Amino acid sequence: MVTKTKSQPKREPLSRERVLAAAIEVADEGGIEALTMRGLAEHLGVEAMSLYYHVANKEAIFDGVVDAIVAEIGEEIGGFEVPEKVDDWQAEIRRRILGARAVIMRHKWAPEVIESRTIIAPTVMFYMHGLLGVMIEGGFDYDLGHHAMHALGSRALGFSQELFEPEPGQEQEVEQDLEELIEHLPYIVGMMEVIQHDDPEDTVGWCDDETEFRFALDIILDGLEARRQALPTT
Repeated sequence: MVTKTKSQPKREPLSRERVLAAAIEVADEGGIEALTMRGLAEHLGVEAMSLYYHVANKEAIFDGVVDAIVAEIGEEIGGFEVPEKVDDWQAEIRRRILGARAVIMRHKWAPEVIESRTIIAPTVMFYMHGLLGVMIEGGFDYDLGHHAMHALGSRALGFSQELFEPEPGQEQEVEQDLEELIEHLPYIVGMMEVIQHDDPEDTVGWCDDETEFRFALDIILDGLEARRQALPTT
């Protein structure tokens, strides 16, 4: 009598897309420090060497992850295309950037990776092209559009670059240093006593919280609108 063995479930084949999706999952769970080739392989249940058929190295993973994150922004905002008619460029730019912000809030480690890249991901180019297109169709000339992209900077992708950010666990040391300097830095200390970013669910990094992000974005957009209105008419 022949005994039939129970067939094992078919494993999903490894692909570049699956590797990058798993890389994002690993970083979401443990931060960017957890994203190693060995850790990624363990997460996927494969040998580390098999990853190299799909990604050349860790840097290639980071490049691909940025591409995937910005693709997620595209899904969040309904695509990168420029509307045929732009009635309110500020509202449309704000909608797109706050959509990017929503994605970054889901992947708070992403800004560190984005800032580290030396190659511009294709999706980043399409996203930025969409922003610029909205401004041009909304009444900007290309010179003002160029200035606008510089003014927005990293905010275009949903996060603010910090002038100073303590290493993890050093926040208390910074607070102690401020206490020691209170008589010499009364205005800084006074501000710190009034404004505290203590909601981790609302903050990317050390000081990039939602309120400050929206405040700065609105100031930039209002300033750009004033410059747009001052453009010479043709």
